Amino acid sequence: MAGAGRPAARPLSPHLQIWRWHVTMASSIFHRFSGVGLYLGAAGLAIWLMALASGPQAYAPAEALLTSWIGMAALYLVFASLAYHWANGVRHLLWDTGAHLNPKAASGSAWLAILFALVAPAALFAVLNLGA
Repeated sequence: MAGAGRPAARPLSPHLQIWRWHVTMASSIFHRFSGVGLYLGAAGLAIWLMALASGPQAYAPAEALLTSWIGMAALYLVFASLAYHWANGVRHLLWDTGAHLNPKAASGSAWLAILFALVAPAALFAVLNLGA
């Protein structure tokens, strides 16, 4: 078909303007973001370990950064990413068994994963800072 032009009215894939937002869609997007957060957290952990291995002079700035409010916020976000990625992974493992595949259960488990990602880091920081 040499010389054939493009069809005038090609169908478009459904896009964000067409689909109504729902929690399972957000859950999929959050899973990707949490994976990026874990990647950045692993890079931060490697830098922290290199500073630790380099001695007290190299570790002092790393410790100052981690104990500042920016460092604490970063640690919170990394742990929230870990908690969410774990909870969402468990969701997907349950789906692999054929359980909870209906829309109501899928939405409920998505909300549960999001709630776990908010509560787990807060509980960990409370235990670490307030004592058990």
